[in-house]
Amino acid sequence: MQGKETVLDDYSFLVSQTDKKGVITFANDDFCKIAEYTAEELTGKPHNIIRHPDMPKIAFKGLWDTIEKDEIWTGYVKNQTKSKGFYWVYATVYPLIDRNGDIAYMSCRRKAHRDEIESYGLLYEKLLKDERTNV
Repeated sequence: MQGKETVLDDYSFLVSQTDKKGVITFANDDFCKIAEYTAEELTGKPHNIIRHPDMPKIAFKGLWDTIEKDEIWTGYVKNQTKSKGFYWVYATVYPLIDRNGDIAYMSCRRKAHRDEIESYGLLYEKLLKDERTNV
């Protein structure tokens, strides 16, 4: 049974920053509101605190392979809220140098449209099935 879906409005813009290991160093108000966490609860935690179990591992492998090559990654992601609900986003993740001169990653996310959600939901379902079969 899936939890309650939260649908972003057209003006939501979720932003977070992590260190090079994926630990959250910044979360904006929109991100906190949709994910149902405070900034204090998110800061210092691995970004995968919001990873939904419906997301295949290969999707995140592609993300990390891309950003570690100093390139920009874009894609559709289903995230989990604190109350075990979910929300979909279209994400752009890119590397940057933080104020300390260290590598960091910025993620900017907007509303994913229903047709994109349906399409990627089916794809991710197939990839998850393949992952479970090949274990």
